[in-house]
Amino acid sequence: MIRALIVEDEPLAARRLASLLHKQAVPFELLGPAESVVQAVALLQAGPAPDVLFLDIHLADGLSFELFEQVQVTCPVIFTTAYDQYALRAFKVNSVDYLLKPIDEEELSAAVEKLRLRLGPTDESKIGTKSSVSSTTPLALDAATLAQLMQQLRQPAPTASYKAQFVVRVGEHLKVVPVEQVAYFFSLEKTTLLHSTDGRKYVVDYTLEQLEGLLDPARFFRLNRAFLAQQAAIADIIHYTNSRLQTILKPAPPESEGPVLVSREKVSVFKSWLDR
Repeated sequence: MIRALIVEDEPLAARRLASLLHKQAVPFELLGPAESVVQAVALLQAGPAPDVLFLDIHLADGLSFELFEQVQVTCPVIFTTAYDQYALRAFKVNSVDYLLKPIDEEELSAAVEKLRLRLGPTDESKIGTKSSVSSTTPLALDAATLAQLMQQLRQPAPTASYKAQFVVRVGEHLKVVPVEQVAYFFSLEKTTLLHSTDGRKYVVDYTLEQLEGLLDPARFFRLNRAFLAQQAAIADIIHYTNSRLQTILKPAPPESEGPVLVSREKVSVFKSWLDR
């Protein structure tokens, strides 16, 4: 039994990963999931200690790397990310394991097998304890590697690496929508819709997580699980209950979606993004 902690702020992604892990030949005991750095730190401090950490990069309250600064992680880490190839260089250079979203079942199986070998002893009594990892196996990211990863991933990618336009289908025709004409993206059930500045809606073949890695973070912000907006589309910001913020988007989203809120965990990051 391998004890795994899933740190992921997308419920659908967390459930999919959990489902895939349960299909593996090696049995898994799942902890969490944690949706934020704060929750992940609390779970790691409370115990039991996981044998592996599946860690998303962007969480509700910031970069997941921040948890390494708050708690000692003594188990292997597998990053799950929707970043593009430019950002993934940081992982390859530093030999850090990662799975690119959407997670492929075969790639996950390969990572699990690598993890099983890394855990060393097959004695089940040793798995699920702090002593389960061989002393010759790297336990965690050392300070130098972590600092290098954070620096590389926080550096802006070249402008050419960000998407400049989207090709959408309109009936039997294809239409090109420049990124400048995108007001925001929103997720409706299992579909991602592009809402243009002229009020039209188009289906796009990306998840919001994938779009976060494809769009310029200086222009677009993930307001919540359902909305990823361009700053120019945020017409107003209003204080809301429970220390949250309500954003007024232009053009207005469907009324059925309710108010577009910035969660309490993201408020400080959102303010910093606006005040850069």
